[in-house]
Amino acid sequence: MSQSEGEKKEKRSTYQMMIEGNIPQVIVMLSIPAILSMLVTNIYNIVDTAFVGRLGTSASGAVGIVFGFMAIIQAFGFMFGHGSGNMMARSLGARNVEEASRIASTGFCCSLLSGLAIEIVGFLTLDRLVFWLGSTPTIAPYAKIYISYILAAAPFMTASLSLNNMLRYEGRAGLGMIGLMTGAFLNMAGDPLFMFGLDMGIAGAGLSTALSQTISFAILLSMFLRGKTESRISWSYCGLTDGRLVWDIMGTGMPSMLRQGLNSCSTVLLNSYSSVYGDAAVAAMSIVSRIVFFVFSISLGMGQGFQPVSGFNYGAKKYKRLRQAYRFTIMVSEAIITVGVALLLIFSPHLIGLFRNDPEVIAVGTRALQLQGLALLALPPCMASEMLYQSTGNKKGAWILSSLRSGLFFIPLLIILANIRGLAGIQEAQPLSTLLAFIPSVLMGRSFFARLPEADEDSQQT
Repeated sequence: MSQSEGEKKEKRSTYQMMIEGNIPQVIVMLSIPAILSMLVTNIYNIVDTAFVGRLGTSASGAVGIVFGFMAIIQAFGFMFGHGSGNMMARSLGARNVEEASRIASTGFCCSLLSGLAIEIVGFLTLDRLVFWLGSTPTIAPYAKIYISYILAAAPFMTASLSLNNMLRYEGRAGLGMIGLMTGAFLNMAGDPLFMFGLDMGIAGAGLSTALSQTISFAILLSMFLRGKTESRISWSYCGLTDGRLVWDIMGTGMPSMLRQGLNSCSTVLLNSYSSVYGDAAVAAMSIVSRIVFFVFSISLGMGQGFQPVSGFNYGAKKYKRLRQAYRFTIMVSEAIITVGVALLLIFSPHLIGLFRNDPEVIAVGTRALQLQGLALLALPPCMASEMLYQSTGNKKGAWILSSLRSGLFFIPLLIILANIRGLAGIQEAQPLSTLLAFIPSVLMGRSFFARLPEADEDSQQT
């Protein structure tokens, strides 16, 4: 009984923290786990690539091919996780716990089923799939082995990402980080054990990833089943037959799907246009993308810390706190990114050289990194406005904002500038797309708050 009372008290304190707590403290507290999770995941990808690279060029190429496929799996996990998470936050802010549980259960089931569908289709088309993803005849045998393990774990991968985001939107980002980072560390430990200790080669890398994702899934799901969260996941709450609810979850999460999908398409196009100028150009632009991600993850992590605060307070009709949270997110992101950009501008050649000590790669990468670094200063308002629209259920606005930087602006700019200015145009396309997205993002942010009541509305249920 005492444990139950303790859990109830903790849940009440979480609600009070979200709608009454100090805004800067709450956002920072929720942002840190999100930033750490992204950085650890990125480090894992680098470590995994390094281990598999010891097996040879073809095996290393197979991992690159399968990482592209994993981005598709992640897109579905993010769509259902962000969609249900945003809706849960608004319901919890309005003190409708039962509706939040219904949303969480439906989002979880949809995510699990989407992963199962990917698994079935993947195994049925396995021979063709590896070539659709860009395998060569020498890479394909390795890719088939590795992707088979990924397909087997696909339902757990999509569901894990969704559960992690649901926890974050509930204000339990720390619990989500435990599950996600446990999986990442197990994966890094499992690679050398299975690949070299048990002499499984690339199959060991695949098995390590599949097992770690399954364990991560079990940890995250247990948080909901053991009553660590306010909302609950239960088959009795699942509303798969409610087409409107499923569509609302998908529609709310679609900006995340668009963001992930457009980023993948942009990467493919960038590599394609860069390849005209040789391997050095491809390597340079790839290295720049990795470095920029570390700075970008700070703004994205701050935005992810802002989202649950935004959803809770919008649902509770605490509009003054919503405005304060939006301004704080932009200001702090801008301050941190300014420091990061200064470091990028000063140490650009050295940073590129850490990845590839080739004069041509360093020359191409340095200019691209400095341009993208300067453009990052315009990123915080773009990210905050996009998260604002998504977390408050404004689907159309969120769809538009999520499509700007990597889609509506970047793709045309890349095609035009690459043909007009060659390699220089390729270097300039990404920073220009970020700068162009800045104006509509600011205008749409101002428009949102202009339509919002100035005063709070007391809608809390005691």
